[in-house]
Amino acid sequence: MKVFTAEQIRSWDQFTISEEPVSSVQLMERASMEAAHWISENAKNYKKMVLFCGNGNNGGDGLAIARMLYIKGFDVDVFVNDPKGKFSEDALINLKRLRDISGITVRKFNEVNQYSMDDKAVIIDALFGTGLSRPLEGIHKMLVEQLNEKKNIRISIDVPSGLSADALFDDNATVLKADYTLSFQCWKRSFLHPETGKYTGKVVVLNIGLSEKYNSITETRYFVTDDQLIESVFKPRQDFSHKGNYGKVTIIGGSYGKIGAAVLATRSALKAGAGLTFTVAPECGYEILQTTCPEAMFIKGGENYVKDFDEYEGMILGIGPGLGTHQETEAGLLHFLKNNRLPLILDADALNIISKDQDNIRMIPEKTIITPHPKEFERLFGSTKNSFQRLELAKEKAKEFYIYIVLKDHHTQIITPQEHVFYNITGNAGLAKGGSGDILTGILTSLLAQGYSEEEACILGVWLHGKAADIASEKHSKESMLPTEVIDELGAVFKELNNKKLL
Repeated sequence: MKVFTAEQIRSWDQFTISEEPVSSVQLMERASMEAAHWISENAKNYKKMVLFCGNGNNGGDGLAIARMLYIKGFDVDVFVNDPKGKFSEDALINLKRLRDISGITVRKFNEVNQYSMDDKAVIIDALFGTGLSRPLEGIHKMLVEQLNEKKNIRISIDVPSGLSADALFDDNATVLKADYTLSFQCWKRSFLHPETGKYTGKVVVLNIGLSEKYNSITETRYFVTDDQLIESVFKPRQDFSHKGNYGKVTIIGGSYGKIGAAVLATRSALKAGAGLTFTVAPECGYEILQTTCPEAMFIKGGENYVKDFDEYEGMILGIGPGLGTHQETEAGLLHFLKNNRLPLILDADALNIISKDQDNIRMIPEKTIITPHPKEFERLFGSTKNSFQRLELAKEKAKEFYIYIVLKDHHTQIITPQEHVFYNITGNAGLAKGGSGDILTGILTSLLAQGYSEEEACILGVWLHGKAADIASEKHSKESMLPTEVIDELGAVFKELNNKKLL
């Protein structure tokens, strides 16, 4: 799914209006109908709806939704700044339609303090949409602060009020904290970053029938990895095939006390479908690896840590899980990088070793996939003020070094050398445990060995990792799920993908 800017979304509306043709107020009616339908279906146990509407088109959506919810049998109250104030043309039309319904009371914002709102009422936020260009102030700021103190469920229409669609205003900006955000047609970038996404609650994308032609011809560098993209990337296993068709993986990692990381990466590489899997680890991990991963072959790389990084012809290498940063490990890895120009997967301690000297970064082979979490990224490329700036820096570095950066976060971002960004929306906070990154390294290495391109391996691998984690969290909870249980659920995800291909 493409992610468009607020300006592109406005152009999308206008393109749809001229192409169908359809009037702007009819398009507003269509969007409001979808939102009202979702609310009525998902809030059946709530009788009272209280809508807060601005003077622009987002407010117009809210006024139309109020009318539709009333018709569906809900008790509805509406608040606006001033019923006699200046509204956008389409919002004014919907305000007039609302006035024709005697059962709906329209109040002013300054009456909120005297209004008795039961905790079971649903607050619907339609104050500001994608057109907001500065932080809230004045009466709107005060109103949102009041609403945020309520215990009621809060549903935002298109964008939580006070939030920019594309950027971060400032850390102290007042934003409505929604439980649900009903986003029209596509995700917004601000929903996908930690500083701003925390305000959206669960994001529900509603298809309001905007022009598919505009969607196909309009370019963007930003995408959300959705089911349609995954189904286009995934390659089912062929019946008439053998292990040689699915590549050779070598995981290089582990050190005394950190053999578990190598185990997790090896097991996930096996579970993700590699034809042959090898693990280069120190002698101290031999029995552990051979016991826990009998399907993989062990190669000794040292005694208590890996120091021997040989050439592994015809293999895809995943280097870093539990590797440690011993002096001999560091020397061996840097010597290997200096002489190897084949793409790799680099993670964890491999990145920590490289980050010790900025000149080391230039030894990373082109088309390599690196998988830093924010702190590892900072060590490699420098600090930034927020995740938006970090992403811009990642785009610069991916292009400069011609590498793929998997920037791990709640919504992990995949950045390509062409500066395309794919946001992943599977996964959950249960992955915030040691070992989760080692699993991802194994999956990515396995997919690359099976013939997926670097971009495809990143997109599918990160999605698989998150999807398996979602299944694990359903079974065990986010608090108790273990990385090993995420590996165990990879089979369920592949089964689901194969079943979709059969249809």
